[in-house]
Amino acid sequence: LWFRIFYSSFGNKTSFFHKKYIYSFIMFPENYFIYIQLIMFYFITPGPPRVVIVSNTINHGLRKSVWTAIGDISANFVQATLVTFVIGSLLIDNPSIFIYFKWAGVLYLLYLAYETFSQKIQKANVGYKNLKSNLAMFRDGFVVAGLSPKALVFFGTIFISFINFDKNVISQFLILIFTWMSLDFLSL
Repeated sequence: LWFRIFYSSFGNKTSFFHKKYIYSFIMFPENYFIYIQLIMFYFITPGPPRVVIVSNTINHGLRKSVWTAIGDISANFVQATLVTFVIGSLLIDNPSIFIYFKWAGVLYLLYLAYETFSQKIQKANVGYKNLKSNLAMFRDGFVVAGLSPKALVFFGTIFISFINFDKNVISQFLILIFTWMSLDFLSL
């Protein structure tokens, strides 16, 4: 199965990686600074993961909300990996799939809003502080970031344009994603 996925992404001449417009940027060194500027702008625009992190910080404290931030960054790593190496061709060939990701994200945000609202009522009635586990905090960050259409669009359009698929794809990917993860965590 993995061989078929790998072959369909890399071996197929009509796949996402063989499109000529993907090769428009040569990554290093001048475009790396452009990439940093773009992601810093991306980080200052709020999105659903930031709202969840702020909400968890207010409700559960800074130490617990770090797990939400780690979940957010982990989901971004998974998204970047999948978009770069697998899903990119799927999204280009079927743009309507993006709508399903967007609605899944909306439904999960509504679930989180309900959960937050019910916790506040429960706290007021019972009078004790309901703390979530670290795993639940991680899950909230991972799922919200994983279903965020903002991140999916970024990784599917801008992120991959900074990778030169003619040379050293994995090392370029690792440099870009670790830059992303470091600056994302520091900006939270």
